[in-house]
Amino acid sequence: MTKSAEGFARVAREVFAPIYPVVAEQALAWSGIRDGIALDLGSGPGLLAVALAEKSSLSVIAFDADPTTAPIVRETAAGYAGRVAPVTGDVHRMPFCDNTISLIVSRGSIYFWEDRVQAFAEIERVLRPGGAAFVGGSFGTLAIQEAVFARMRQRNPDWDQEIVRRTGRATPEALRRELAESGVAHARIREEEAGLWVEIRKGSEPV
Repeated sequence: MTKSAEGFARVAREVFAPIYPVVAEQALAWSGIRDGIALDLGSGPGLLAVALAEKSSLSVIAFDADPTTAPIVRETAAGYAGRVAPVTGDVHRMPFCDNTISLIVSRGSIYFWEDRVQAFAEIERVLRPGGAAFVGGSFGTLAIQEAVFARMRQRNPDWDQEIVRRTGRATPEALRRELAESGVAHARIREEEAGLWVEIRKGSEPV
């Protein structure tokens, strides 16, 4: 595995870990979905994938573009080997059939997608009828956000500027425009105190 994957996993476990159970519970509560197949997009070491498995009956795919994250996911999900599995691929061309995924959650990877219009269309394509997706950059709660920011500033003096640079490419206005361009039928922006989510839902009938 690469040093970047190892480094990301270390930061996720040491600093970002409190975010994932909160984000998982939010997505499960908002969607009302607790079984079927879930997809953690841009999973990194798989902490969100494991949180989804812990709090539901979902089988979870930890999906990431970097193949070197797969062994890290297997280590993270050692207690859920039958329900959390890594898959390597591209969010713009996902290797899943139409209408098959019940719940999609992605925290943070939206800022790195090259073509969000295409990614949004792909998300809608793979969602099953009645399925839901929440992709964004929330920190869960304001208290967790403040704690994470404090620790990241110790590690990286340019952390605040880096956050501004990342999120500046995905403002609510830009995301609404991209959703419109994608042709996704049912979507909205959820602005929370600790970040925002793009919410995409699939109608009850296949499209």
